[in-house]
Amino acid sequence: METVLIESPLGVLAVLCGVAAFFFLLADLSKTKFFDYIPPLLFIYATPVFLSNLSIFDTTVLPNSSIIYSGLSKYVLPVFIVLMLIKVNVPAVVKVMGKGVLVMFMGTMGVVVGGALSYLVVHRWLPDDAWKAVGSLAGSWIGGTANMLATKEMLGASEAQLGLAIVADNVIYIVWLPLLLMSRDYADKFNKWARVPADRLAAMDAAAEMHVDEDHAPSRSQYLYLAAVVLGVAAIGQALAPPVTGWLADLSPQLAGIFSETTTRILLVTTIALLLSTTRVSELPSATAIGTALVYIFVAGMGARAELGGLGDAPVFVLGAFIWIFIHGLFMLAGAWIFRVDVHSVAIASAASIGAAASAPIVAAHHRQTLVPASILLALLGYAIGNYFAPATGYLAKFITGQ
Repeated sequence: METVLIESPLGVLAVLCGVAAFFFLLADLSKTKFFDYIPPLLFIYATPVFLSNLSIFDTTVLPNSSIIYSGLSKYVLPVFIVLMLIKVNVPAVVKVMGKGVLVMFMGTMGVVVGGALSYLVVHRWLPDDAWKAVGSLAGSWIGGTANMLATKEMLGASEAQLGLAIVADNVIYIVWLPLLLMSRDYADKFNKWARVPADRLAAMDAAAEMHVDEDHAPSRSQYLYLAAVVLGVAAIGQALAPPVTGWLADLSPQLAGIFSETTTRILLVTTIALLLSTTRVSELPSATAIGTALVYIFVAGMGARAELGGLGDAPVFVLGAFIWIFIHGLFMLAGAWIFRVDVHSVAIASAASIGAAASAPIVAAHHRQTLVPASILLALLGYAIGNYFAPATGYLAKFITGQ
């Protein structure tokens, strides 16, 4: 009989936090570019997978099932969604990036269309419900890790399907990020091809200097305000989800299959948080940092619940992801030409989608240092729309293949 070394909920949570902290500590101390190309996220997910699946002398370190894992899904997920979204500043993004925002939306459409078309090509070699993994990966490529996790819950994807999304996400990231960085070397040729106005870069730099997004250490009262807002929104979403789900089911039986209670709860929380981002709530400091920390603990918990057997489909799924990213790139190029946008904005917009807030500043710093703050805002804009478009991508993939 197999035994588990750490079974207590507090012990399991301590291990998950320790794993996430360790790899960020390693990234900080190593001072190499290794973690720029292979993000800590991959290791934070993979380590608990082995801790809960690898048996030594009939003993595993972590259990595959724990109250902590279900608690993360039910309580922590809505909390970090609110924390990530209340800092979205759409007017500032539009002011600095201008038509670059439209290019990002073109890239988002490329993710939606590319996800469905690539799945159409490879779905015959994948399980029938692999469209849920497509939706989960779309969450990451439209918004970021938080959206991937939220979409996973909305679509009811398994931990194995989330594993496919994480593996594909990191493999593509390793290839795509260097291409975005290298694109700076072709700025003159690209800008000439895209018919970029001569004054666009100067106007962006001027707008960026006018926008200063200052964040400071929260005071005791601000921590309390933030906790009250975040937990309040999460509680409202949880309370309203059952009646809204029931109302939608009564309205249309077809909607009942799409808007589950979990989906409705996440969409309600997302919408309320975006509304609050237009108020003074957005001025509360450190919300994004706290939300990001919770995201990585959540990822570690998902890894602990996963089973290694489900990753056998990874090569085919990754092949589909390469087709997918090619389609995204075509949409980005089309957006650049239609809206006459420079290569720097295009690269940052793509990084804000595919790599989110983790890679957008890296690409911005390499291309144009003045656009680093705007790149973070652009990534947050992706967070804002990810919970809407990513599930739609999954359902579109399901529809187009007749599953």
